[in-house]
Amino acid sequence: MAQFVMPSLGADMEEGTILEWLVKPGDSVRKGDVVAVVDTTKAAVDVECFTGGTIGEILVPEGDKVPVGTPLAVINEPTTTAPSPAKPARAEKPRREKPPTKPPPASPPVRTFAAQHGIDLATVHGTGRDGAITRNDVARALAAKPRPAAAARRITPYARTVAAELGVDLSGVVADPVRARDVRAAAGAPRQRAERAEPRRREVRDDDAMRQAIATLMTRSKREIPHYYLSTTIDLHTASKWLREHNLQVPVAERVVPAALLLKASALAAKQVPQLNGRWIDGAFQPGNGIHLGVAISLRGGGLVAPAIADADTLGIPGLMAHLRDLAARTRSGRLRSSELTTATITVTNLGDLGVESVQGVIYPPQVALIGFGAISERPWAVDGMLAVHPVLTATLAADHRASDGATGARLLNTIDGLLQRPEEL
Repeated sequence: MAQFVMPSLGADMEEGTILEWLVKPGDSVRKGDVVAVVDTTKAAVDVECFTGGTIGEILVPEGDKVPVGTPLAVINEPTTTAPSPAKPARAEKPRREKPPTKPPPASPPVRTFAAQHGIDLATVHGTGRDGAITRNDVARALAAKPRPAAAARRITPYARTVAAELGVDLSGVVADPVRARDVRAAAGAPRQRAERAEPRRREVRDDDAMRQAIATLMTRSKREIPHYYLSTTIDLHTASKWLREHNLQVPVAERVVPAALLLKASALAAKQVPQLNGRWIDGAFQPGNGIHLGVAISLRGGGLVAPAIADADTLGIPGLMAHLRDLAARTRSGRLRSSELTTATITVTNLGDLGVESVQGVIYPPQVALIGFGAISERPWAVDGMLAVHPVLTATLAADHRASDGATGARLLNTIDGLLQRPEEL
């Protein structure tokens, strides 16, 4: 038996509110399955299960706010029984056994969605790659089932909140119980939207609470971390030329923005200078178990979060661009996963779109470095003794002097510069 506790979804989180349970007692879960939606001061986060087993008991109901570390549910882990002593085998005629039926392929979120709504995946025809069952396949199977009476359906409080924000008529949502993700799915169908004389908006989070959380974290960072700062100006003439040529060869939806190049160069540089990729915990530096690049994203209502792109150094430029778009969209719609808020090993912030020339950031504890990029601007630039006009930007490193020194920080910035002069290798 294991206890599923309120996770810490950031160094500034002290408590969280259970917005929605996605499982009930008796449900089977696997490691990595999303089991609940938790409201922090910054976002509504999908919380993943840390182990597999069966949900035994829900300890904290929806709507309750509890401190980090509070037990939320009991998970009965699968047990293995010792085999009984083998009996002497009798000679029997060999029998031809049928091979076990392979379950239809489906991702963990799709299996969870099907289990929540009582859909047997064996009865669903998959339309995905190699016959994989998609969420839309399960939704079609669910729509084919008789719709439960409206009075008998359960609608979670968070689902009602999301429905009010998106203007979705809950009577048109086919699910029981109706959860926030069902409402978001219905929001994509115009005929299921409720007609409103004027849009209504509701602030789910308290902006003052978010500012207070950010203030607490940043104060702690400046109090505990001896920051040092280094800056360099990077010539982007070659990178910009490569980017223009690349974007001319791909559809508009697949075009790449400069931020993707900056992220990839930062990830590869962090791999080459591992002293800046990790965390300072219990008085010692702990290297990261991969290059998990935190990306600072501003929220529409104010504040910011820095979810991580896992193993960013292994992604190609198009893949990194796709991850960046997906992460930004889910961050601003409140659909982050808990692992994305707890795994970053180094963070990048890019305020170039806001026109600032340079960024001197504050490190997210317990990380030991933050890379900031300013705006790209055209400036006079000397090339082989001749004056030209090139696009350039300022890159600034904020680093923890306990974990590294200036020479190490300079090596990271020089590595980023060198990589951006060879964009075809990124």
